[in-house]
Amino acid sequence: MDKQMQNNANHAPRYEGVFPVVPTIFHQNGALDLAGQRRCVDFMIDAGSDGLCILANYSEQFSLTDAEREQLIATVMKQVDGRVPVIVTTTHFSAQACAERSLKAQQAGAAMVMVMPPYHGATIRINEAGIYDFFRTVSEPLSIPVMIQDAPVAGTPLSARFLAQMANEIEAISYFKIEVPQAAEKLRQLIQLGGEAIIGPWDGEEAITLMADLNAGATGAMTGGGYPDGIQQVMRAWRAGDRAAAQAAYAKWLPLINYENRQCGLAACKILMKEGGIIASDYVRSPLAAVHPSTRDGLIEIARQLDPLVLNWGR
Repeated sequence: MDKQMQNNANHAPRYEGVFPVVPTIFHQNGALDLAGQRRCVDFMIDAGSDGLCILANYSEQFSLTDAEREQLIATVMKQVDGRVPVIVTTTHFSAQACAERSLKAQQAGAAMVMVMPPYHGATIRINEAGIYDFFRTVSEPLSIPVMIQDAPVAGTPLSARFLAQMANEIEAISYFKIEVPQAAEKLRQLIQLGGEAIIGPWDGEEAITLMADLNAGATGAMTGGGYPDGIQQVMRAWRAGDRAAAQAAYAKWLPLINYENRQCGLAACKILMKEGGIIASDYVRSPLAAVHPSTRDGLIEIARQLDPLVLNWGR
């Protein structure tokens, strides 16, 4: 059985739709707030998420200890209780450590793992041969899909040709979150070059390029966690074949998407969740700085015009 046939046989169901990143919820003193985390998860499911992603960069994964990671995986998986599929980010520079993280995530019930190419700091980068071997090592023990996160933060060029090669040759490599400049063109190339091995070409970066990426063939969107109901207005219209309604919904929500992407970053969803009474604190872990009060007010002002569930769910 070739790689494409194996993908078709082994990776059902095909994951599509809106899979927002779950923020990590902290108390104001920086400790994990697990009760708040559970409320956050319940809200995101009630807001129409097709699935969730935990421990991503927008989850502040880089500020968590290994013990906290395990605690969060256990807490979230128990709270989700099978209601939606959960993607667990298992990125690590070490292929062995990433493989071990990924296997543990699978054993905990993850539907998929998301992994960035190995990098460290501003200068330590791995060539294509090393990246290929890295993803082969990570994939070998798994029976769930691996999503490659193609993001500028890694500083590692991943050509569409190379991604398609890995999709065709490495079992489990079948989903791709593309969030680099000109993402739509890269998605087109990836789909053309990879064919049926590209099971999940996905949009990223808070949906700032969502419409262009959908036009290019994206089937999923990994966004911020504050307003899945808003992103679903776009995605559900698109998936129903109503292009005009999708474009209208995108135009409606784009100011909030842009404000999150360009002004607040990963703090946006927690600010909205706190404002709506879902969580008690929107603390981001040091050395990240709190969003300026005026910027925070601007986010909430735009959100109130749209009336997302996040501002009412916890009241």
